[in-house]
Amino acid sequence: MIGFQTLLYKEILRFWKVATQTVTAPIMTSMMYLLVFGQALDGHVEVHGVSYMAFLIPGLVMMSVLQNAFANASSSLIQSKVTGNLVFIMLPPLSHWEMFSAYVLAAMVRGLVVGLGVFVVTAWFAHLSFTAPIWILVFGLLGAAILGTMGLIAGIWAEKFDQLAAFQNFVIVPATFLSGVFYSIKSLPPVWQVVSHFNPFFYMIDGFRYGFFGQSDVDPVKSAVVVLVFLLLISSIAIHMLRSGYKLRH
Repeated sequence: MIGFQTLLYKEILRFWKVATQTVTAPIMTSMMYLLVFGQALDGHVEVHGVSYMAFLIPGLVMMSVLQNAFANASSSLIQSKVTGNLVFIMLPPLSHWEMFSAYVLAAMVRGLVVGLGVFVVTAWFAHLSFTAPIWILVFGLLGAAILGTMGLIAGIWAEKFDQLAAFQNFVIVPATFLSGVFYSIKSLPPVWQVVSHFNPFFYMIDGFRYGFFGQSDVDPVKSAVVVLVFLLLISSIAIHMLRSGYKLRH
């Protein structure tokens, strides 16, 4: 376990040493979203029987968890490739399971730390209840694990920063923003409601929000099953890429 522990420590230390950029900046970005959208629509819009400000906060927390978990794993690998120090990770006798676990766990730590920070600075803007805290924990952990794994896949696949930026801009950001962070999908036309159900990010956001208010667009058990199956699917892809050395062993 020494190799796993060392790589995990290295990955956590990597983002923590520049916490102003990796933790504080995302928290401030979410704060701006809350001030712009929340202040503009609060009092005019009510969703699931709660104020729009209260509805928005869990979505912003989860969005921060997802985006930062992805950013941690993906940026670490692409930086290692570009600077050439990936060889120092590939040479030690680390198994693909150790590499997968270290990168994903470190990504989860960053995502959850940022999410907690967003919650701390935004929670006092609205009254939040904790109807089902176990679902908050379940979807927070699963969501962070999924995006950490997706970040690992993107980092392995990308060979330069432009490719990674394309993956994030054309896959992660649209999937996140169209997952119901800022709205309930029941407010959408029927065809877009159907489309939204094919977005796994929607189930993460919806299930996470259920933990606060006990209200959701989809039953949380169904959301948990969809999220878990998706996690198993992409984890198998990431582990296969690590085992085969795809774009890692040149």
